[in-house]
Amino acid sequence: MTDPVQEMKRAVGRAAADRVASGMVVGLGTGSTAVHAIARLGERLRSGQLDGIAGVATSFQSSVLAREHGIPLVALDQTDRIDIAIDGADEVAPNLCLIKGGGGAHTREKIVDALAETFVVVVDESKLVDRLGTVFPVPIEVVPMAVAAVMHAVESLGGRPELRMAEKKAGPVVTDQGNLLIDARFDAIDQPAQLERTLNNIPGVLDNGLFVDLADLVLVGAVADGVPSVREYRGESAT
Repeated sequence: MTDPVQEMKRAVGRAAADRVASGMVVGLGTGSTAVHAIARLGERLRSGQLDGIAGVATSFQSSVLAREHGIPLVALDQTDRIDIAIDGADEVAPNLCLIKGGGGAHTREKIVDALAETFVVVVDESKLVDRLGTVFPVPIEVVPMAVAAVMHAVESLGGRPELRMAEKKAGPVVTDQGNLLIDARFDAIDQPAQLERTLNNIPGVLDNGLFVDLADLVLVGAVADGVPSVREYRGESAT
């Protein structure tokens, strides 16, 4: 039996991939919806609908998937542009500020998404929130030796930090950069730009999962009566 939620994620990912034109350099996101965008790009390449594209991977996962689907990859230092980036999000606020990093790849994602001419976010409607931090904590990538110091600093800001532990191995999650992740919950994130800067100024922090003024378009998937749909959501400009 077909899973309506998976079909919806597939529809959103495909809708984003269909915005890619021949010759583009594409930022390849990480996560359960971005997977479908990568698969669709490979499908379009094989059918001849696309030609001459190159992908910039945001994680080991996305690089493996790109190779499986026949998408040529380039390193960030091998290209002078990224035309479009396609990536998911854990939360999307009305001003298009995001929380990302549930998959532990937010540092590379932020670099790629910030450089893209157009950043398209692919989510299901459950990821739309009135205020950031409602459901998901803010992921913070930290140099291992600084974990305790960063956790104390986050507590002084009113956050509740927790070291992210792996689910199928003993010990903490390790990022593609060899660092650790702290998930920090805040009672309110009314000024995400300020919090993003403050967290990144803590010694030992590489980057955090607050994405401010980066998203250009959000494609939102929904399921009604078992039928998936996709709509555009552009929100309001972040301040």
